[in-house]
Amino acid sequence: MMTRLFRGETAGFALFLLLSPAVLLLAIAVSAAIGDYTISLRTVGLAVTNGLGLTDAELPRIAESVVWSLRLSRALVAALCGAGLALCGAILQALLRNPLAEPFVLGVSAGASTGAVCVIVLGIGAGAISLSLGAFAGAFAAFAFVALLSNGATSGPNHTILAGVAASQLFNALTSYIVSTSGNAQQARDVMFWLLGSFGGARWPDFHLLLVVVLAGLAICIWTARALDAFTFGDEDAASLGIPVTRIRLVLFAVTAMMTATIVSIVGAVGFVGLVVPHAARFIVGPIHMRLLPASAVVGAIFMVLADIFSRVVVPQQTVPIGVVTALIGVPFFAILLYRARPQK
Repeated sequence: MMTRLFRGETAGFALFLLLSPAVLLLAIAVSAAIGDYTISLRTVGLAVTNGLGLTDAELPRIAESVVWSLRLSRALVAALCGAGLALCGAILQALLRNPLAEPFVLGVSAGASTGAVCVIVLGIGAGAISLSLGAFAGAFAAFAFVALLSNGATSGPNHTILAGVAASQLFNALTSYIVSTSGNAQQARDVMFWLLGSFGGARWPDFHLLLVVVLAGLAICIWTARALDAFTFGDEDAASLGIPVTRIRLVLFAVTAMMTATIVSIVGAVGFVGLVVPHAARFIVGPIHMRLLPASAVVGAIFMVLADIFSRVVVPQQTVPIGVVTALIGVPFFAILLYRARPQK
């Protein structure tokens, strides 16, 4: 039985490795092609190869500029954001042994938003690096708050999730207070739209920053993949296998905070990606983290690019905030998980 299950997971992973890169590339190409000014996929491909110096095809200047300067960077940022959030969800679900764990549910995104808004509205620091550092500090503050409440809980596997709900409410309230008391009307509108998530301002510097952060996070996660497998059986069992539990936990929490803070500082708070995607990837490749982590990253990238496409086409001449799209998908999935996790009589 176990042999057949293992072979099934191996076959699923092999098929996934074969198909997923092509699906991701196609999704990015479609994202770069659609919009108020429609561009053919052939033109998109030539614009990309021209930009990379591989070809010198004659193309309309406006089409080449739209693809290379606006849409391609947006699609790549969306892919990296989806990959990073999915990785964070997979890590937290393993560390906390809770299928509902993810940065948005645990209040990490709300904390990062508060830190970023302190920089935007209160003027603490300036520039993109300061914004990322502010979001990073807010994410760690949320982690500390959740850890404090969780340690005070006497029993039950869902206390961390409940602590995360409290953290989300606290930091969302702090964000609203800062905006309403210190910001002008234009700042309030900009911040509220930004908190719902948007890829509209994503450009190549954002892609370069995200590429470094997400690749570094993925490398660290894969390095600790065997430790994550051990964590799913509990801290005591992991320690008995020689895993340095405290050190690995701190490193992975730091990696999660780093990726979440960087994503929030660039595109705003986007929820439920870290909740939905790891479960979908687990269904495809199984629970072994050496497979699950890269699979989650790729599925998250595809999911976010498709969600961004949907946000631009669902309402004519208008872009729906990406956080709204992911919530419409994530909330029903969240409800299904809660229903399945209910105590059986």
